Amino acid sequence: MRPPRVVTVDPLNDHRLRVLFDNGVVKHYDVKPLLNTPHFKPLQDLTTFLKVHVEPGGFAVAWDSGIDVSEYELWQHGS
Repeated sequence: MRPPRVVTVDPLNDHRLRVLFDNGVVKHYDVKPLLNTPHFKPLQDLTTFLKVHVEPGGFAVAWDSGIDVSEYELWQHGS
């Protein structure tokens, strides 16, 4: 079974994401645990973090710096 696709993403000031999926479910995803890894380190800057967007097709959320989080990760680990 495929995970639902992302429709919208809203960044929250505490490095969390509010994600709406195409099945109508809203989940919150905490990015903080990833921020100390080299790939996600640029997102420590709140200005950069707030520029998140949905990738075409809803397969991920991403930032212009080449960082992304898949719909599967958001669905499985969001609450």
